[in-house]
Amino acid sequence: MCQFFSFVTKGSKRYYFDWPQRQELLKNNPKGYEPDSHSSIIDFYGLDEKVNNYEYNPLTKVFQVDQINIKDDQALAKRWVQKFDFKKVCEPLIIKEIVNPLKISPPEITEKHIELLKEWASVRDSVSDSVWDSVRDSVRDSVGVSVRDSVWDSVRVSIWVSVRDSVRVSVWDSVWAYYSSFFRIEKCKGIDHEPFKNPFQPAIDLWEQGLVASYYGTTWRLHGGEKAAVLYELKKEKGL
Repeated sequence: MCQFFSFVTKGSKRYYFDWPQRQELLKNNPKGYEPDSHSSIIDFYGLDEKVNNYEYNPLTKVFQVDQINIKDDQALAKRWVQKFDFKKVCEPLIIKEIVNPLKISPPEITEKHIELLKEWASVRDSVSDSVWDSVRDSVRDSVGVSVRDSVWDSVRVSIWVSVRDSVRVSVWDSVWAYYSSFFRIEKCKGIDHEPFKNPFQPAIDLWEQGLVASYYGTTWRLHGGEKAAVLYELKKEKGL
C-alpha cells in the first residue's frame, strides 16, 4: 500500500493531492479516492497509465520508485521532492528527524526532569484517544507507521526487559505523546489547553532528551540509555 507522500510525473509535470484537496476528500469522497494512491491520483487528474509513480517519506527521507512507464526521470523526481514544501500537502505536519531516545546519552536527572514527569503523569490517561481523534488528516496513519517502525519495538522491548512488569500501556502512551509532536494541533479533544500548545509536551521534552517515562502500579519511572535503565522512580501521590 502506498504511503505519504505519493506523486506521479508525466514529462515536466508532477501530480499529487494537495492540502485543500485532501481536506475536501475527508468531507466528500464518493469515488473513494486515497490521497496517496497512484491510481487515485491518475484517475482524479484524468491521466492515462503512461506516467511514472513515486513515493517519498519526508520523515525518514526514503525515496521509492514504484513504477517507470515512460522516460526515466527518477533523478529529477528525487531532487524535486527533496526540496518540496510539505505544508502544501499537510499544513499541520512538522518535518523533523525521528528520535530514538534510547540512542541518546541520558542526562543526569534534575528537578526539571522530575517536574516534567509529574506534568506528564497528570495528562497521560487520555493521550492515545485524544491524539488519534485530533489528528484528522490523510497522513495520520503514515506518520504513525514511520514513528512506530523507527522507535516503537526498540523502546518497548528494552523497557519491558528492564523492569520485567506490565508497563506496556504506559510506554505506548509515551510513544503516542511523541507521535503528536509531528503535528501542530490546535486542540486535543477532551483536554483543556491553550490552542496549539501541545498538552503532552512534557513527555515529548523528556523523550527528546533521552528519557522515556513508564508507569506501573504506584510507580512512575524514567528510563534511559541503550538498556533502558531505570534512572529515577517516583511513587504515585494523591492527585498525581
